[in-house]
Amino acid sequence: MNDFVLPTTRYALSGDTNIAYQTMGGGPIDILMVPGIVSHVEFSHELRGYTAFLRRLSTFARVVTFDKRGQGLSDRLSGTPSLEQRIDDVRAIMDDIGSRQAVLWGFSEGAPMSALFAATHPDRVSHLILFGGYAKAFATEEMVLERVRLWGTGAMIRQLIPDQAADPEAVAQFAKFQRLSASPGTYKAFGLLNTLIDIRPILPSVRVPTLVLHRRTDTLVPIEHGRSLAAQIPAAKFIEHEGGNHAFWTGDVDTLIGDVEEFVTGHRESSSESLERVLATVLFTDIVESTRRATEMGDQTWRRLLDSHDQIAKQMIDKHRGCLIKTTGDGILATFDGPGRAVRCALAFETAAKQIGLPLRAGLHTGEVEMRGRDIGGVAVHAAARVMGECGPSEVLVSRVVTDLVAGAGLKFSERGSHELKGLPGRWDLFAASF
Repeated sequence: MNDFVLPTTRYALSGDTNIAYQTMGGGPIDILMVPGIVSHVEFSHELRGYTAFLRRLSTFARVVTFDKRGQGLSDRLSGTPSLEQRIDDVRAIMDDIGSRQAVLWGFSEGAPMSALFAATHPDRVSHLILFGGYAKAFATEEMVLERVRLWGTGAMIRQLIPDQAADPEAVAQFAKFQRLSASPGTYKAFGLLNTLIDIRPILPSVRVPTLVLHRRTDTLVPIEHGRSLAAQIPAAKFIEHEGGNHAFWTGDVDTLIGDVEEFVTGHRESSSESLERVLATVLFTDIVESTRRATEMGDQTWRRLLDSHDQIAKQMIDKHRGCLIKTTGDGILATFDGPGRAVRCALAFETAAKQIGLPLRAGLHTGEVEMRGRDIGGVAVHAAARVMGECGPSEVLVSRVVTDLVAGAGLKFSERGSHELKGLPGRWDLFAASF
């Protein structure tokens, strides 16, 4: 998956409860990420580094994330579920995606839940990874009530990601993550229940290969809990990381992912330094109001139009010496080694598509992209998608970088103002292109 095309949220039925989950990547190994006390499978992608971390894992695995029952996008509940109910949700997700056996990655409070699942269903777990976890809860009722009092303010970032605690934007973003993940009452109920967690009696029954990872400077779950957890699991491997935050997607992710990849596959190749990077102009398009048009036209007519759309796209991209990376159902992703050709291709494609009754919008940005076989990723791709998101119907928008690079090329640009692009720093000056 690319970081700009977010995974689709789906639901697995666990008893009468719908559990929200996402999958990313298509590797031969399934890694199921069991979250901490709260989560939100969609808004988590707004947190800095989160999506990039999952994308790195997805280079060698299919990565599955989910919201536990009562939280995020999963069904909200009147009561508080037990650990037994919560581990059954893991089984339901695995069944829904057709996964007979998976690597279970438990994060923070998700660690004891994952260990319990591995002990109960060893046939469904190939490897167990426990990050920033513990065997016996150490939070007190007073600690939980203090966090409830500050819930939704982002104050907890000081313990979870202290490196970002001085950044008002990061704090505000984390505060929103808290509010979307759970209400204060829901957090209180889960928090108080979690103070009773003690899985020490079942740890000797964990017989799957286990890797326990903990950062020495973790301020939320002290490293002593990670050491104790590893010591009680037969033959568990324990790795202390010198520094970093409690949040796994921050800090030295290269070392962390390398440790995980080596443990699961026997080798480590996913370091970001190994990615090929090139400068390219990224074009991202979609069809305006595609869902409404598909409904009005009917499946057969819509399918014929999409086939024509895809054929025109390929012709235009080939003509302008670009590279079609993929079609997205109602749009395309392409790259060009020349920004002028990219803009001309976008304009020509928009004109040709309009003639068959499909108004387009297109966004372009020039920057460094990561080459991953036939796929691409990186901030430039994310930026092109966000630029496109600001388009009106039948409009081609570009970033200032593009206009600066094509000066004197005979293209015209009209100012479209300064914009904040979701997930990208600062304000971006955008321009509408024309011949």
